[in-house]
Amino acid sequence: MIWLSIKLILFYRAIAPKRLRNSCLFEPTCSEYAILALKKYGFSKGWSLSFKRITNCKQPNGGVDYP
Repeated sequence: MIWLSIKLILFYRAIAPKRLRNSCLFEPTCSEYAILALKKYGFSKGWSLSFKRITNCKQPNGGVDYP
C-alpha cells in the first residue's frame, strides 16, 4: 500500500499545474512530506500526518516542517 501511495503522489506531481506546485508554503512541499511520512510511519499514520499538513496549508502557517 505504501508503494502504491508513493506512486500516486509521484503521478500527481507529474501532472499538477506548475502554479499549484510553486505555491506551497512549507518546506518540504506537501507531496514530499507525504512521501517522507509514508516511509517513516507507514500507511495509516503517514496519511494521517499528510492530511493534517494539507489542512494547515494556508496563511499564516508555513515554514520548515519535517515528519
